[in-house]
Formats: sequence, C-alpha cells, structure tokens
Amino acid sequence: MCGIAGAVSFVNDMREDMKAYELMQKSMLRRGPDQRGIVLKREAALIHTRLAVIDISGGRQPMTFTDGSYEYTIVYNGELYNTDEVRRELEDDFEFDTHSDTEVVLKSYVKWGGRCVDKFNGIFAFAVYDERERRVFLARDRIGVKPLFYYRSRDSLIFASEIPALLEHPDVPREIDAGSAAELILMAPGRTPGCGVIRGIEEVKPGWCGFYSQESLTLHEYWRLKAYELNETFEQTAEHVRELVLDSIKRQLVSDVPVCTFLSGGLDSSLISSVACSELKKQGKILDTFSVDYRDNDKYFQKSHFQPNSDPEFINCMVDYLGTNHHRTVVDTPELVEALYDAVEARGLPGMADVDASLLILCREIKKHGTVALSGECADELFGGYPWYRDKDIRMTDGFPWAQSTSYRKRFLCDEYASQIDAEDYVYSAYRRTADYAMKLPTDNETEYRMREMTQLNFHWFMQTLLDRKDRMSMYSGLEVRVPFCDYRIAEYLYNVRWEYKDYEGREKGLLREAMKDWLPEKVLHRKKSPYPKTHNPNFLDAVTARLSQILDEGGGTLTELVKREELERLIRHEDHVQWYGQLMNLPQTIAFFIQLDFWLKRYKLELK
Repeated sequence: MCGIAGAVSFVNDMREDMKAYELMQKSMLRRGPDQRGIVLKREAALIHTRLAVIDISGGRQPMTFTDGSYEYTIVYNGELYNTDEVRRELEDDFEFDTHSDTEVVLKSYVKWGGRCVDKFNGIFAFAVYDERERRVFLARDRIGVKPLFYYRSRDSLIFASEIPALLEHPDVPREIDAGSAAELILMAPGRTPGCGVIRGIEEVKPGWCGFYSQESLTLHEYWRLKAYELNETFEQTAEHVRELVLDSIKRQLVSDVPVCTFLSGGLDSSLISSVACSELKKQGKILDTFSVDYRDNDKYFQKSHFQPNSDPEFINCMVDYLGTNHHRTVVDTPELVEALYDAVEARGLPGMADVDASLLILCREIKKHGTVALSGECADELFGGYPWYRDKDIRMTDGFPWAQSTSYRKRFLCDEYASQIDAEDYVYSAYRRTADYAMKLPTDNETEYRMREMTQLNFHWFMQTLLDRKDRMSMYSGLEVRVPFCDYRIAEYLYNVRWEYKDYEGREKGLLREAMKDWLPEKVLHRKKSPYPKTHNPNFLDAVTARLSQILDEGGGTLTELVKREELERLIRHEDHVQWYGQLMNLPQTIAFFIQLDFWLKRYKLELK
C-alpha cells in the first residue's frame, strides 16, 4: 500500500516543478513511510511513497519497464490477490525481476493496455505513463477501496491518492463554491460519486479507468453490478457463499509482513478472525486481534434499536474460542477530542467525527504491532445487514435511508449558498440517479426490485463513506487494511441472490450466518447486529460543545461565512436531537463535525467563492 501522485502535460515541461512534487510527496509520507521516489520526464512527473508489504526489496516505485525503445512507468497503490495467476498469463511474453504485484500490473498494461484491469482481483489505484502512445492510463479498483483524486487544468492533469496532496500543487485552487457547500452541509460525511468537494477536484469512480492524452481525459466504467437470473437452491447458495468468503479471506492473508485482524465480537470481524486464526495455526503462529472501547462505556452504555449490546463480552468469547493474542485499546474523551483534528488531516475532509477519530487511534495502536490488518467492512451492504434493508417502512421510503435530515441540514447553509441550492432537489436527484442506475430484471418482484436499488445505493454511497474512513485512518497510521468482503466476486454474486435467502430465518445476514456457522461459537453466530462502537460518556458532548462555543466566541472565521451562526448557536444549546447520518452520528457527532469543518477550512486555507 502506498501514496501515489503525479502531473501530466503535453504542453509544459513537467521537469520544472520539482518543489511542488516534493511537497506533494511529503504530504503522503504517512501513507508510505518506508520508501519514496520521483521520476521526472518532460511530459510526466510520477511521485510515490511506499508502505512495503510484498517483495520489500524488489517492489520500489516508480517502476519503469523498457519495451524496445519506449518506456512505461507506473505508480501503484494497492494489492492484487491473484498476482500468481496473472503472472502466469504473462510469463510467455515477459521475464520478471521481482515478486511484487507492481511489476505484474505494469507488464499487464504493456500486454493488454487498458483492458488489463479486467484481469485483476484486488484493491488498487494506479497510473501508467505510456511513452509509446504519449498518454497516461488511470485506474481504480472495482469496489473503490483505494482512492484516486485528480484536478484538470487547461493544459495539465494533476492526480493523487489524497486531496491534501493535490492542494500542494500551485495550480490547484483552494476554493469552496456552491457545489462544495451542498456536499459539505447536505451530504457529508458522504460524497456524490466522483466529487472531490473542493472546486475542480474530482475522483476516479470505483470501477472506472481511462486515458489522459494530448486530446482529452476520457474515463469509462469497466465494471458494475449486473443483474442476471440465479437459479440455485438455498443450500447451493450457502455453499457458494462459503467458498467465496473463505477464498477471499485466505487470498488476503498473503503478506511478507505479519498479518492481524480487527475483532469487535460482531459477525463479520469474528468470521475473518476465525479463518485467519485457522490459517496461521497451520504455520505455527498465533493471531493478534485488536478492538477499541471507551473509558466508562460500561457505566454509560444505553442499548438502542441500532446498538442493542456492547462489544466486550462477545470479544472475550471470540478470544477464548480462538486463543488469539488480543489487544484492547481504551480511548478516553480528551484523547478522542484531540484526535478529531488528525482525523480531518487523514481523511482530507471533515468526516464522521469521533467515529473517525477513534478508528485513527486504534490504527495507531495496531501499527505498533503489525503492518497489515484484515477488517469486516462491506458485509452489511452486500448481505443486507442494516436496519434500512430489513425494516419494510424504511426500505420503501423514497430517499437515502441513512440520511433523512435534509430539511434540518439546509438550515445551516449561509444565505448566499442557500439561495443558489435547492436542497431537497440536490439530495433527491442524487438519490434517484443512483436508484435508477441499479440494473434490474423484468422478472423481479417488488421486493427484489427495491433490494437491487438498496444495494446500489449502499454500494455507491454509504459503503464508500466507510471505505474512505477505513483507508484514510489506517494509511495515515502507516497501516494497510484489507477488506475481504469487498472481493468483487462476492459483490457480483450477492447482487443476484434473492432477498429471502439473505434474510434466512428472519435474521440480518441470515445467509452469511448459515453459510459460515461452523466457524463461530453459538453466542457470536447469533449476536444481533451492532455497529462500530462509539462513546456513550456524556463528557464527550460537554467537551465538543465547549470547543464549538470557543470557535464562535473567537469570531467563527470562514466557518460562519459558510454556516449560519444562529444555527451553530442553537446546536450548542442542544435544542435539536436530529440524526445527522447513519446509525452513529447524532447530536455530539454533529457538533464535532462542525468542529472538524472549521479546522478543515483553516488547515487548508480554503476560500469561499
């Protein structure tokens, strides 16, 4: 895993901006603390920072391959889980100098051009400068686990793994416009697919790739969720799921550095930990597992519809069952509040407040013990684990099920932007575009039709927010996190499994529970879904209220040019208790979000336009 960046122009000499490239590279050092490199050519500058995981000595980047009289140079961030299979396809055409997947990706491009992405099973974002064709190829993995942002000026293309790296280039404006305001206030911490929030910054969408040449930037979709008839019995479906899940987890355990797992005591992380533990035992190794909790949560925890129980008893059950070497990180409120700021630098945007911050703290602790960790993200989106899949009323509600707060959110927009933005139309149109994009079959009944829409909505929106969070918080800590449920084969298959199978025995993720029942103790197998843990300590609300009050007392700065002061003052009086986003962001997190927004505006010197 790494940080990548670059600048391409067929008009200007790219070798003349070394200072900017060094600043871009410096901003990504946390993503790649082990090695760094810059390759300068007249038409392209390619920048890399490396977190070494596979072929530590041989996988240095940027990597160049010479074919005849032409060179091909790659910067690559990611991990291929079918490296050996692809390499075997290439061995008749090329000799290999390393064991790295970087070399396989580069030579795949040389052989197959832009169609190379069809060969890959993995998480990746990369750019190849093709000297023969005088163009750059950009690509992002099917699911969108690895990021790739870009800014296109009149005569150049600038790209990077993270928004802060782009902002280090002098050609990239640091400006907020009405579209930015709509994303920040109406959508955040989600983002419209392809949107980089800051004016002019865009993102290569998941499953997209394309070329930047003298003529233009041309991106296209190379993969999407497709509907097809699936005629399998429940038993056949469960067996198919078991094969796919086991294969994905085992593939993602390959590493030249130690591998560990997140363990919350929930179904998804427990399954991954169980399979990983079994594989490591074959090598005579003990699995390290990691969890996060909060000071005094046992004292203040209150069960709810979204969070029916807390994690510790289920974590202890799994640790006893597997015999792992478990590490428990306990976060206190002062540390959590301070980490809100690092979480903004990590994400490059204001985000999920303390939910981001606590994950960042946990990743820092994991990094002390290892470099690669496996996590359970995306099982809920694919197997139907969220309440909005299973509650029929919520499921059929027109609009994003995790964000029904547009009428509340729009109150925060300053008058200038509010006059330019039709808030309800902005949000509903985004929702409708995605729902309509979902591929359906003429034979789908009402439930299956809606479930395809729900899967597509979650796939393009909610899941991306969580993947952004996991990538940025982990890579900011120099930790590679792999997500086995994000294997595109699982996503393709589950999109076409009928809802009654996924809802087996009326349980969330019932199909997954049945398919993997031999891997878990009964207590964990039947645990009701509980989301990522958050603090229930009331002193967190007190602390963030005091911080936002201080910001307003000091004048508010750009924050109060973007957001109405009177609404912020109402917020810190705790007059409203509106769910801001998903299951985890309510009043304390909403206040913390505006603290993050204020810091973000100041940290990156952003101006309103």
